[in-house]
Amino acid sequence: MKGAALYELALGDRTDERLRSAAINLAIAGFLIHVVACTLHGFSLLDVPGMNSFIDSYLDALYTPFSIILAYEVYELIRAIPESFSVAIGKQFEVMSLLVVRDIFKNLADVDATQGSALDSDVALIGLEALAFLILFTTALYFRSMTLNTKPSSEPSAAVVRFVDQKKTLAIVLAFVYILLAIYSFTSWSLSTVDGEGDLSRTVFFLDFFTFLILSDIVILLVSYKHITDFPQLARNTGFVLSTVTIRVGIGTPGFTGAALFILSALLAAGVLRLSLQESKGDDLPAEDASASPA
Repeated sequence: MKGAALYELALGDRTDERLRSAAINLAIAGFLIHVVACTLHGFSLLDVPGMNSFIDSYLDALYTPFSIILAYEVYELIRAIPESFSVAIGKQFEVMSLLVVRDIFKNLADVDATQGSALDSDVALIGLEALAFLILFTTALYFRSMTLNTKPSSEPSAAVVRFVDQKKTLAIVLAFVYILLAIYSFTSWSLSTVDGEGDLSRTVFFLDFFTFLILSDIVILLVSYKHITDFPQLARNTGFVLSTVTIRVGIGTPGFTGAALFILSALLAAGVLRLSLQESKGDDLPAEDASASPA
């Protein structure tokens, strides 16, 4: 199968539409099933060792649909890689904003009013995560508004066309890795849950996925050296990679520090984009994005 056909099969518009529809239907079904499980548990009609902590609050039911939506948004992030670095980074912050919201729902479900002074720490963490969500969401909107204003060249050069093809190949590889990681993470989590050691942690899947995402970003950065020669654009792409690394560290860091790292990554990426736009003097996006993006 040729590269273009394989890309269309894995990441094409038709596949995207089908997966989006499936994700929505699964999210609705998963939410209703989780609500029923919580209801049965509340009436002492359902007692599953290792699973009770996942069904002891109706807020826990929000975890299921958001996990399914997040899975689809990660797929959207992979699809954005061939468009431009800026578009992909913007999708990255859309994913992170949803991931933080999911964590907030989880933490709200875990709040126990009988814990006395410990409750203050829980509420403070939720407050910081809410602030992190606002900053991540604002950053995602900022990237979206800037990339929508991209002015592509009418006829990209042959070098840029090859660069986009290389990014499509990388996206296909990352999509394959995504499937393997999803299967591995779900299997490992299920086995841990059966053993009573399961945990609704953001490190499940996302810690490993962002490791591979960083590797793909570095590959794009190195390959872009062939097509980008001036320092501001190289520094911009390096700054984007640094923001992704910061997110990866934040995912693996619980509590206040993790939320602070998410805020830092958003501010760093937004600052880098703003400086690059200012340096380009109204050209909207640097040459690599302007020529590579179809928008």
